[in-house]
Amino acid sequence: MKKFFCGLIVLMLFLSLISCDDTASKLGDDQQEEALPVKVIEVHPVDLPISAETVAQTEGAKEIEIRPRVGGIVIRRLYTEGTTVIAGQPLFKIDTEPFQHVLREMQAEFLEQGIRTLRAKREEERHKHLVEQNFVSQRAYEGAVAEHAIEDAALRAAKARVQQAELNLKYTTVTAPIDGVAGHAQVSEGALVSANSSLLTTMTQLSPIWVQFSFSVNELVRFGGRLNEQNVKDVVVVLPDGSEYQPKGQINFAASEIDPMLGTQLLRATFENDDHRILPGQFVRIRVMARQTSEVFLVPQVSVLTSDLGRYVYVVNTNHEAEERSVTVGDWVGKDWVVLEGLNAGEHVIIDNIIKLSAGEMVAPLLVEKLNESHAIEPDV
Repeated sequence: MKKFFCGLIVLMLFLSLISCDDTASKLGDDQQEEALPVKVIEVHPVDLPISAETVAQTEGAKEIEIRPRVGGIVIRRLYTEGTTVIAGQPLFKIDTEPFQHVLREMQAEFLEQGIRTLRAKREEERHKHLVEQNFVSQRAYEGAVAEHAIEDAALRAAKARVQQAELNLKYTTVTAPIDGVAGHAQVSEGALVSANSSLLTTMTQLSPIWVQFSFSVNELVRFGGRLNEQNVKDVVVVLPDGSEYQPKGQINFAASEIDPMLGTQLLRATFENDDHRILPGQFVRIRVMARQTSEVFLVPQVSVLTSDLGRYVYVVNTNHEAEERSVTVGDWVGKDWVVLEGLNAGEHVIIDNIIKLSAGEMVAPLLVEKLNESHAIEPDV
């Protein structure tokens, strides 16, 4: 009888264990079914140049004020305001009549002086022959030589006045000194302008175009010190729509000292702008890339979240749970964010379904190596 009861107890314990295994199995299946499917990437350190962005403003490589070299009445504007003009193209016409009159007077004076100079030369030659035959004194000959020299100097002065008169007549046509865009006319037809003082218009050279910007002392520390054309690798303009302007630029000016009022270093870069896509006075963002740095990670921008405590990402731990990880981020590189601190090589960062996640939640990770490739990560045994 006692053996019967012992066998019954053993049977009941066996059935209880089977029931517990079935329950645990069902719970495990339920947990696997409740695990949130997510895509992950495996992060590895990369070498990237140190970069920083700042607001910048464009300016023409040459911005010129057009002023007349001679005074007079403006009789015609010869260009269309706001259009591209080439060097030497006429912009304004000043009344030429007074300058033509002066030129004719100077030409007449030059002709008269030429006749007087020719006579003085002949007189000098005549005295030279006479003094050789002792018909005139040496003093008379030297007087003829001096008279010829005076008349010859007067002839050269008259010729210079003719040339100046011709130049002034030429200056009545005000031309563009460079290729560029001519601005709004500051005078109208019929206006009286003064030589070298009245402003007619302005011109701006659009290609190349300059971009002026500055970095604070703290930003310069990241680059390892003062920036210049030798240690800057790339300079890129980021347009208002977020696109990168091509081609890249080059530093053409770097201040040798820090502005004591602002605590910044002033820099300027030059860019080719043949299509005139960038205009002077435009606000853009400038991205400067300098020396190389290592042990940083690239993660998609969508995977980086922000809280009151700073930036963080979700990583998959060994228990296949979503774990919050605080990170220190740098700049954007394309569609990725540079993570400076907080990640380790080989960790899996969750890149989708992030809005549904919470710390400690079970996940079913799907490793994404490329945009069109993925495979499931097998759970640890």
